[in-house]
Amino acid sequence: MDPRALPERGPFALRARVLTPLTAGGTRHEPDGLVVVDAAGRLAFVGPADARPDEAATALDLRPWAVLPGMVDLHAHLPQVPNAGLGFSLDLLTWLDRLTFPTERAWADPTVAERLAPSIFEAFAAAGTTTVLAYGVVFEAAMDAAFRAAEEHGIRAILGKVMMDRGTYDPVIAPATILDRSLRESAGLIDRWHGAADGRLGYAVTPRFAISCTAEMLRESADLARSTGAWWQSHVSEDPLEVEAVGLLFPDAIDYVDVYDRAGALGERTILAHAIHVSARELARLIESGTRVAHCPASNLFLGAGIMPLTRWLDWGLSVGLGTDVAGGPDLSVFSVMRVGAYAQMARRSVAGDKGAVLDPLGWLRLATLDGARALGLDGTIGSLETGKEADLIAIDPDFAAALPGTTDEDPADLVSRLVFRAHPDMVRGAWVRGRRLAGPGRR
Repeated sequence: MDPRALPERGPFALRARVLTPLTAGGTRHEPDGLVVVDAAGRLAFVGPADARPDEAATALDLRPWAVLPGMVDLHAHLPQVPNAGLGFSLDLLTWLDRLTFPTERAWADPTVAERLAPSIFEAFAAAGTTTVLAYGVVFEAAMDAAFRAAEEHGIRAILGKVMMDRGTYDPVIAPATILDRSLRESAGLIDRWHGAADGRLGYAVTPRFAISCTAEMLRESADLARSTGAWWQSHVSEDPLEVEAVGLLFPDAIDYVDVYDRAGALGERTILAHAIHVSARELARLIESGTRVAHCPASNLFLGAGIMPLTRWLDWGLSVGLGTDVAGGPDLSVFSVMRVGAYAQMARRSVAGDKGAVLDPLGWLRLATLDGARALGLDGTIGSLETGKEADLIAIDPDFAAALPGTTDEDPADLVSRLVFRAHPDMVRGAWVRGRRLAGPGRR
């Protein structure tokens, strides 16, 4: 099948192998399945092809390709995408100073964002990501350009202007005006973009992390998110040196999570990246408040930050999805993140003596799709292929991940295992959001 022959927008019907987690639990697997997308970009039918023989006969037959829900990336950094794969062996704080901040500073010229953002969103789609929650830069004009690119591309994107008032890489702004200006510019971006494209675009108020923000910045940013219905995102307990620095900067706080708690920032609209080194008290408070966590195992190993005890946190009841954390993570593919995460959990078991369970392939698929959507409060809309949801889906050619050409894995867990542990950069052949095909997949 030539990817150029794939439908551009609904209505259309695809006949393929269908694999998806289900909201009520479990997994649906249709070896010969049918996915029908209506003109409004919703899933009108998902099930066996023989249940609708007339539609199946006229559907675009993709077999042996598989159709899955689009991946949900809960943590990425737009301006860092060109740096993917760079900075190995640097600790987090050194990596920020030497590599990341200089790259983000270049976006002071909004034409850089205008030039790069369209390709960045195409790269996400090519990796199978249909929803991305991402940090931008401190510059308002660059964020407008990034939102315009996301609007044009069609990806589902929640973006935020980075906020920093305890030191910033903006060479122009006066220190005395940082807080007021950052709040004002963030509010303006919310007015223009939160809920734009009929709700496909959203805004996340984005204080970078506690080290770069005063208590006032954290408190005011949380108030802004709450008053506007936006999300709130930051980092927590990624690296031991970071945790130590936060303790020195906020001596009155009990711990790192308490810094955000005192600011009124915890809650169901908050996504915190990493949470590797949280204490039992911190974990309990995250769960009690309904705060969500973006697990970024590839980044955590690339920067030597540590390994989250994922299944232990899940057993406690923490809401977790997956993030690439590019460019801390070296790859835009959530499939690659699943692979590194699985290796990391096995390493905890075999090297660190962690006797906790490890996720099976179908568990990783759920974490990468429906659980990510649930973390954003969007699981009623996306995250799985179920009738009535919006048609955010991807088409994958499993032959790219096969051990030998033309071989087929009949078991759904085996199929996902191949896609995770033998992920290939070209295996995603098509991606759609609300039934509209995204540029990026199948371009090579």
